[in-house]
Amino acid sequence: MTGSGEDPRVSELRTAVSRLRRELAGHPAEFPDRAVAEDELAALDAMALSGIPEVPRLRRSLLLIAGSIGSVSALAGAVTEVRKAVELFGEPPARY
Repeated sequence: MTGSGEDPRVSELRTAVSRLRRELAGHPAEFPDRAVAEDELAALDAMALSGIPEVPRLRRSLLLIAGSIGSVSALAGAVTEVRKAVELFGEPPARY
């Protein structure tokens, strides 16, 4: 926990989501799934504000964001930060 009592993973997630939201808002190009990315970033922000988010929901949002922004290389660094923040909550389950 941080001095404020907030889980540091949640702080990291909120910071990463905030950065990507800012960069996405400032990106001049329109692309077909931009609204999907914006909606999922809003969902991630809401989950982070509520405390410890549900890992499966975090991963689902991350996949939707990456899929919708994937070809916009200018946002790749911010998307990577969000991915790393989501990974702080645990590794994905093993697939057999």
